Amino acid sequence: MTLLDQVRTLLDRAQAELPDPAARARLADARRRVDEPLRVAIAGKVKAGKSTLLNALVGEELAPTDAGECTRIVTWYADGHTYEVTAHLTDGTAEQRPFRRVSGAIRIDLGRPADQVDHLKVRVPSARLRRHTLIDTPGIASLSTDVSLRTMAFLEAEGERAAQTDAVIYLLRHMHGSDVRFLESFHGDGLSSGTPVNAVGVLSRADEIGGCRLDAMAAAARVADRYAHDERLRRLCPVVVPVAGLLGAAGATLREEEFRILAAVAEQPMDEVVDLLLTADRFAGSGSARAAVLARLGLFGVRLSVRLVREGAVGDAADLARALTEHSGIDRLREVFAAQFVGRSEVLKARSALAVLDECLAGRSADGLAADAERIRASAHEFVELRLLHLLRSGRLPGSAEQLAEMDLLLGGAGGAPYQRLGLPADAPPERIGAAATAALARWQAAAEHPFSPRELRTAARAAARSCEGILAGSAPG
Repeated sequence: MTLLDQVRTLLDRAQAELPDPAARARLADARRRVDEPLRVAIAGKVKAGKSTLLNALVGEELAPTDAGECTRIVTWYADGHTYEVTAHLTDGTAEQRPFRRVSGAIRIDLGRPADQVDHLKVRVPSARLRRHTLIDTPGIASLSTDVSLRTMAFLEAEGERAAQTDAVIYLLRHMHGSDVRFLESFHGDGLSSGTPVNAVGVLSRADEIGGCRLDAMAAAARVADRYAHDERLRRLCPVVVPVAGLLGAAGATLREEEFRILAAVAEQPMDEVVDLLLTADRFAGSGSARAAVLARLGLFGVRLSVRLVREGAVGDAADLARALTEHSGIDRLREVFAAQFVGRSEVLKARSALAVLDECLAGRSADGLAADAERIRASAHEFVELRLLHLLRSGRLPGSAEQLAEMDLLLGGAGGAPYQRLGLPADAPPERIGAAATAALARWQAAAEHPFSPRELRTAARAAARSCEGILAGSAPG
């Protein structure tokens, strides 16, 4: 029986045994959630670029990026058969709302004040949303306290209250104490049970680092690496990826007319090009066409595009779109997203469901249900890996630097695929994966049995060996 099968069975039992209708309704919702796509929220401070990043991830201009009324509301973007918007109101009711497309973005007619809407759900036919629902949240540290509280109330796991999302992409521009405090509140009970793989950091608007110079992304990569090695941040958000959201969104939606405008600039004499690209105001000038391109690509994107055209590296809009996507960092974020979230969707959804069950059992005499929930957490290897990753990254596991680095990989810290766990390239053949897993199994079995190994290391080594056995079992011929 898989982990999610065990959780489904336990939720069904709880629904049958608990007498409170409200608790049964919560459990029924948790039961449905287990079979739904993973819920991933995008959070960060005001103007961090959340909506732009969401559009880049989906590959379509959906979320409005200006400061409209709907940006004050938590908005879910999910796969659907057709475009559809539902407003879930604070009184518990829901209603369909009309909308229109403005430059691609979905503009919703709320028909009421924003404070009467709990959240919006936008259905979009999208292959990229079939495995995960993306949730755009209002900016943290907004001038409006109510707006910030909406996001915190949605994302926090406080006391016995479960978070409504399974994972979060958190956008940083400059790391502040408030960023660490937010991530701590998101993890909530996760700091004790260990869930360091359900948060990924994004150094957002990375193209603006270093004054939008052509080496901006390289500079951003260095800053992101420094953040990823910060002890405070690492235990909460161990991966930080630099992303230029504007470039990612433009790469997915670049228009031929925009390419022609950039190409016309690139064809001018070099001294005129240098003068035009000196500042954003000079490039935009009084022409609305260039200003619109600037708004879509940003100054770094314009400079990069003009250089690529002048050097002959791109010849049309399709070439430029691919180049912008490549430079944006969005492909790297998708890789991390797949490794950290999609590859671990079962354990993340199971954790969310069990958190709801804990909430429903609080203060009730349901020892059998609580004991079975704890048994699942204690015995499921996926949960064991999460707990050990947390202990490892918070500096509470003994061992050499080499042992701890290998264990981080084996426990799935860089992704759950066998090649990622073994530190091999993505194209490693099965024979190489099998040989590496066999060698790792022998090492960790020896560490687990060594009489001088500390007790905590022996326990962790047995778990690492179990992960090696799982790799070998999965690679065995059918």
